[in-house]
Amino acid sequence: MHLVLGLDGLLRVRAGRGPWREMAGVLTAPDVPHAIDAAGREVLLVFLDPESEAGAVLKASLDGAFRALSAEERDVLARDADPMRLMRAEGVEWIHRVVEVLGAGSAPPPRAMHPRVRKLLRLLSRLPPDGDTSLPALAEQVGLSPGRLMHAFTESIGLPLRPYLAWLRLQQAAAAIVSGMPLGEAAHAAGFSDAAHMSRSFRRMLGMAPSMLRPLGAASSFKTAAGARRTSRA
Repeated sequence: MHLVLGLDGLLRVRAGRGPWREMAGVLTAPDVPHAIDAAGREVLLVFLDPESEAGAVLKASLDGAFRALSAEERDVLARDADPMRLMRAEGVEWIHRVVEVLGAGSAPPPRAMHPRVRKLLRLLSRLPPDGDTSLPALAEQVGLSPGRLMHAFTESIGLPLRPYLAWLRLQQAAAAIVSGMPLGEAAHAAGFSDAAHMSRSFRRMLGMAPSMLRPLGAASSFKTAAGARRTSRA
Protein backbone atom coordinates (compact mmCIF):
# COMPACT_ATOMS: atom_id res chain seq x y z
CA MET A 1 0.00 0.00 0.00
CA HIS A 2 1.08 3.56 -0.43
CA LEU A 3 -0.23 7.00 0.36
CA VAL A 4 0.42 9.84 -2.09
CA LEU A 5 -0.32 13.46 -1.22
CA GLY A 6 -0.35 16.22 -3.82
CA LEU A 7 1.21 18.91 -1.67
CA ASP A 8 0.56 21.82 -4.02
CA GLY A 9 -2.39 20.69 -6.10
CA LEU A 10 -4.49 17.80 -7.32
CA LEU A 11 -3.41 14.38 -8.56
CA ARG A 12 -5.08 12.36 -11.31
CA VAL A 13 -5.77 8.76 -10.30
CA ARG A 14 -7.44 5.80 -11.90
CA ALA A 15 -7.87 2.10 -11.14
CA GLY A 16 -6.93 -0.23 -13.97
CA ARG A 17 -8.34 1.18 -17.20
CA GLY A 18 -11.08 3.10 -15.44
CA PRO A 19 -11.71 6.84 -15.73
CA TRP A 20 -9.28 9.38 -14.34
CA ARG A 21 -10.35 11.17 -11.16
CA GLU A 22 -8.86 14.27 -9.55
CA MET A 23 -8.08 14.24 -5.83
CA ALA A 24 -5.75 15.90 -3.33
CA GLY A 25 -4.30 12.58 -2.22
CA VAL A 26 -4.85 8.86 -2.49
CA LEU A 27 -4.44 5.73 -0.38
CA THR A 28 -4.07 2.71 -2.64
CA ALA A 29 -5.08 -0.87 -1.89
CA PRO A 30 -2.39 -3.55 -2.18
CA ASP A 31 -2.28 -5.80 -5.25
CA VAL A 32 -4.65 -3.57 -7.26
CA PRO A 33 -3.53 -2.09 -10.63
CA HIS A 34 -3.74 1.68 -10.63
CA ALA A 35 -2.12 4.76 -12.13
CA ILE A 36 -1.26 8.11 -10.57
CA ASP A 37 -0.48 11.20 -12.66
CA ALA A 38 1.42 13.76 -10.58
CA ALA A 39 2.72 15.86 -13.46
CA GLY A 40 4.06 19.18 -12.24
CA ARG A 41 3.14 18.55 -8.62
CA GLU A 42 5.14 18.34 -5.43
CA VAL A 43 4.17 15.04 -3.87
CA LEU A 44 4.73 13.08 -0.68
CA LEU A 45 4.94 9.31 -1.16
CA VAL A 46 4.64 7.13 1.95
CA PHE A 47 4.86 3.35 1.93
CA LEU A 48 2.52 1.50 4.29
CA ASP A 49 2.97 -2.07 5.48
CA PRO A 50 -0.49 -3.71 5.14
CA GLU A 51 0.54 -6.31 7.73
CA SER A 52 1.10 -3.71 10.43
CA GLU A 53 -1.73 -3.06 12.85
CA ALA A 54 -2.30 0.45 11.51
CA GLY A 55 -1.86 -0.79 7.95
CA ALA A 56 -4.40 -3.56 8.49
CA VAL A 57 -6.92 -1.03 9.82
CA LEU A 58 -6.40 1.19 6.77
CA LYS A 59 -6.57 -1.76 4.39
CA ALA A 60 -9.84 -2.95 5.92
CA SER A 61 -11.32 0.53 5.51
CA LEU A 62 -10.75 0.56 1.75
CA ASP A 63 -13.78 -0.05 -0.42
CA GLY A 64 -12.23 -0.57 -3.82
CA ALA A 65 -8.87 0.12 -5.41
CA PHE A 66 -8.17 3.35 -3.56
CA ARG A 67 -9.44 5.92 -1.10
CA ALA A 68 -9.50 9.52 -2.35
CA LEU A 69 -8.41 12.26 0.06
CA SER A 70 -9.99 15.69 0.18
CA ALA A 71 -7.92 18.86 0.28
CA GLU A 72 -8.76 19.24 3.97
CA GLU A 73 -7.55 15.72 4.77
CA ARG A 74 -4.43 16.28 2.70
CA ASP A 75 -3.63 19.50 4.52
CA VAL A 76 -3.93 17.88 7.96
CA LEU A 77 -1.65 15.00 7.00
CA ALA A 78 0.86 17.21 5.18
CA ARG A 79 1.39 19.25 8.32
CA ASP A 80 4.83 18.36 9.73
CA ALA A 81 5.07 15.40 7.33
CA ASP A 82 8.79 15.76 6.78
CA PRO A 83 10.15 12.46 5.36
CA MET A 84 13.18 12.44 7.64
CA ARG A 85 10.92 12.78 10.67
CA LEU A 86 8.60 10.07 9.40
CA MET A 87 11.53 7.68 9.25
CA ARG A 88 12.14 8.27 12.94
CA ALA A 89 9.98 7.83 16.01
CA GLU A 90 7.68 10.66 14.90
CA GLY A 91 6.45 8.39 12.12
CA VAL A 92 4.53 6.31 14.64
CA GLU A 93 2.43 9.29 15.73
CA TRP A 94 1.92 10.39 12.14
CA ILE A 95 0.56 7.00 11.06
CA HIS A 96 -1.92 7.11 13.92
CA ARG A 97 -3.00 10.51 12.59
CA VAL A 98 -3.53 8.97 9.13
CA VAL A 99 -5.84 6.34 10.63
CA GLU A 100 -7.84 8.99 12.48
CA VAL A 101 -8.04 11.50 9.62
CA LEU A 102 -9.22 8.87 7.15
CA GLY A 103 -11.89 7.72 9.58
CA ALA A 104 -10.58 4.17 9.57
CA GLY A 105 -10.89 3.73 13.32
CA SER A 106 -8.11 3.95 15.84
CA ALA A 107 -4.77 2.20 15.86
CA PRO A 108 -3.38 0.73 19.10
CA PRO A 109 -1.33 3.24 21.09
CA PRO A 110 2.41 2.95 20.48
CA ARG A 111 4.70 1.40 23.03
CA ALA A 112 7.48 3.34 24.69
CA MET A 113 10.47 3.90 22.42
CA HIS A 114 13.82 2.71 23.81
CA PRO A 115 16.24 5.69 23.70
CA ARG A 116 18.92 3.63 21.93
CA VAL A 117 16.40 2.56 19.31
CA ARG A 118 15.44 6.20 18.82
CA LYS A 119 19.14 6.95 18.28
CA LEU A 120 19.43 4.09 15.80
CA LEU A 121 16.47 5.38 13.78
CA ARG A 122 18.21 8.75 13.48
CA LEU A 123 21.42 7.04 12.34
CA LEU A 124 19.64 4.86 9.80
CA SER A 125 17.80 7.83 8.29
CA ARG A 126 21.20 9.32 7.37
CA LEU A 127 23.01 6.10 6.42
CA PRO A 128 24.21 5.89 2.78
CA PRO A 129 23.17 2.83 0.71
CA ASP A 130 26.61 1.27 1.09
CA GLY A 131 26.74 1.87 4.84
CA ASP A 132 27.43 -1.01 7.21
CA THR A 133 24.08 -2.34 8.44
CA SER A 134 25.41 -5.50 10.03
CA LEU A 135 24.03 -6.16 13.49
CA PRO A 136 27.43 -5.86 15.24
CA ALA A 137 28.14 -2.51 13.54
CA LEU A 138 24.76 -1.03 14.39
CA ALA A 139 24.90 -2.33 17.95
CA GLU A 140 28.29 -0.69 18.43
CA GLN A 141 26.93 2.61 17.06
CA VAL A 142 24.27 2.80 19.76
CA GLY A 143 26.19 1.19 22.61
CA LEU A 144 24.19 -2.02 23.04
CA SER A 145 25.05 -5.67 22.64
CA PRO A 146 23.71 -7.24 19.42
CA GLY A 147 21.26 -9.39 21.36
CA ARG A 148 19.98 -6.50 23.43
CA LEU A 149 19.60 -4.30 20.35
CA MET A 150 17.54 -6.95 18.53
CA HIS A 151 15.24 -7.31 21.53
CA ALA A 152 14.90 -3.56 22.17
CA PHE A 153 14.29 -2.80 18.49
CA THR A 154 11.54 -5.39 18.11
CA GLU A 155 9.91 -4.30 21.36
CA SER A 156 10.01 -0.62 20.37
CA ILE A 157 9.09 -0.91 16.69
CA GLY A 158 7.13 -4.16 16.52
CA LEU A 159 9.27 -5.36 13.64
CA PRO A 160 12.70 -7.06 13.74
CA LEU A 161 15.63 -4.98 12.60
CA ARG A 162 16.35 -6.84 9.36
CA PRO A 163 12.85 -6.39 7.82
CA TYR A 164 12.95 -2.75 8.91
CA LEU A 165 16.18 -2.28 6.95
CA ALA A 166 14.50 -3.85 3.94
CA TRP A 167 11.83 -1.13 4.13
CA LEU A 168 14.51 1.54 4.18
CA ARG A 169 16.14 0.01 1.10
CA LEU A 170 12.77 0.02 -0.64
CA GLN A 171 12.39 3.71 0.13
CA GLN A 172 15.80 4.52 -1.36
CA ALA A 173 14.96 2.59 -4.51
CA ALA A 174 11.60 4.34 -4.85
CA ALA A 175 13.18 7.77 -4.54
CA ALA A 176 15.69 6.87 -7.26
CA ILE A 177 12.98 5.52 -9.58
CA VAL A 178 10.73 8.54 -9.14
CA SER A 179 13.69 10.81 -9.89
CA GLY A 180 14.04 9.11 -13.28
CA MET A 181 16.88 6.69 -12.61
CA PRO A 182 16.73 3.45 -14.67
CA LEU A 183 15.52 0.45 -12.69
CA GLY A 184 18.88 -1.33 -12.77
CA GLU A 185 20.73 1.73 -11.50
CA ALA A 186 18.08 2.38 -8.86
CA ALA A 187 18.42 -1.20 -7.65
CA HIS A 188 22.17 -0.92 -7.19
CA ALA A 189 21.91 2.55 -5.65
CA ALA A 190 19.59 1.13 -2.98
CA GLY A 191 21.74 -1.91 -2.29
CA PHE A 192 19.80 -4.56 -4.23
CA SER A 193 21.82 -7.12 -6.19
CA ASP A 194 19.94 -6.36 -9.42
CA ALA A 195 16.63 -5.08 -10.80
CA ALA A 196 15.01 -8.51 -10.51
CA HIS A 197 15.85 -8.64 -6.80
CA MET A 198 14.37 -5.18 -6.35
CA SER A 199 11.22 -6.10 -8.29
CA ARG A 200 10.65 -9.20 -6.16
CA SER A 201 10.98 -7.10 -3.01
CA PHE A 202 8.52 -4.49 -4.32
CA ARG A 203 5.94 -7.14 -5.20
CA ARG A 204 6.35 -8.99 -1.92
CA MET A 205 6.29 -5.94 0.34
CA LEU A 206 4.10 -3.49 -1.60
CA GLY A 207 2.10 -5.65 -3.98
CA MET A 208 3.27 -3.57 -6.96
CA ALA A 209 6.00 -3.47 -9.56
CA PRO A 210 8.63 -0.72 -9.17
CA SER A 211 7.82 0.47 -12.69
CA MET A 212 4.43 1.63 -11.39
CA LEU A 213 6.24 4.50 -9.67
CA ARG A 214 7.44 5.96 -12.96
CA PRO A 215 4.34 8.15 -13.55
CA LEU A 216 5.22 9.99 -10.34
CA GLY A 217 8.50 10.97 -12.00
CA ALA A 218 6.61 13.71 -13.80
CA ALA A 219 6.15 15.49 -10.49
CA SER A 220 8.08 18.71 -10.08
CA SER A 221 9.48 17.44 -6.78
CA PHE A 222 8.74 14.62 -4.41
CA LYS A 223 9.40 13.37 -0.92
CA THR A 224 9.41 9.71 0.05
CA ALA A 225 9.17 7.86 3.32
CA ALA A 226 8.58 4.28 4.37
CA GLY A 227 6.25 5.72 6.91
CA ALA A 228 4.35 2.79 8.35
CA ARG A 229 6.45 -0.27 8.50
CA ARG A 230 5.00 -2.03 11.54
CA THR A 231 5.44 0.95 13.77
CA SER A 232 1.88 0.81 15.02
CA ARG A 233 2.90 -2.21 17.05
CA ALA A 234 5.67 -0.15 18.60
